[in-house]
Amino acid sequence: MKARNIMEVLYSMETTANYTHTCDTLKAGDSEKEVKKVAVTMFGTPALLKEAKAWGADMLIVHEPMYFVHHDAVSSECTDPIVLAKIEAAKESDMTVYRYHDHMHHHVPDMIGEGQFRAMGLAGRFEKGPYYAVNRIILDEPITVRELGKLMREKLGLAAPKMCGALDTPITRISAAFGTPGHLNDELLSDEIELILTGESDEWSFAEKVKEAGQLGFTKALIVMGHIGSEREGMRYLADILQKKLPEIEVSYFECGEVYEIG
Repeated sequence: MKARNIMEVLYSMETTANYTHTCDTLKAGDSEKEVKKVAVTMFGTPALLKEAKAWGADMLIVHEPMYFVHHDAVSSECTDPIVLAKIEAAKESDMTVYRYHDHMHHHVPDMIGEGQFRAMGLAGRFEKGPYYAVNRIILDEPITVRELGKLMREKLGLAAPKMCGALDTPITRISAAFGTPGHLNDELLSDEIELILTGESDEWSFAEKVKEAGQLGFTKALIVMGHIGSEREGMRYLADILQKKLPEIEVSYFECGEVYEIG
């Protein structure tokens, strides 16, 4: 099977959105490459490239950019030594590298969100949110934010989910802005939302606002999970789906590691 055939399968899983300006494109290698093994990950780091290559991967599917800008539009005049070294590392891996991002978030339900909630084992009604890549879940049973943070450490392996706001009030209405999709303040101000889960957030203008909202008596809270921690289970879920769709090839999820170490 060629890499382009696998890309076609991935494309076919969501066809309703406008992909004229999608970032879901080849980042390295050849779409005509014969593929027997596919590695799936969040970020195609240099260490991950080596690990996937050692496993024998012919194709790597990443969720996030390879070259540190959203569409990986690297100019031919680029002089950034880190970007240039990363491009060379991708070439040396001899893998076809494809980004699968927009299709996952346009899918109903959002595939990243579905994978995250499945991994946490939260029972409830999963909904597509009002903004791109923002999802919602209404829990069947209330849980405090502090309890949910503990669940994330146990189920998702998060070393240090950061929490603020009304941490000890039971909540059921969650906005999942996994990664960093934006519209956090819009979700915070929605009467339908009590807790926001996100990968990244600035502290001075948003996290501080949520913390003080809790002190002012609002049932509002925030958990910052880290970008990778907030989306990796969606990519693990994708690997499972792809393996079922394409049993003739071998598909495996590879952990790229969270960006920060806890000191």
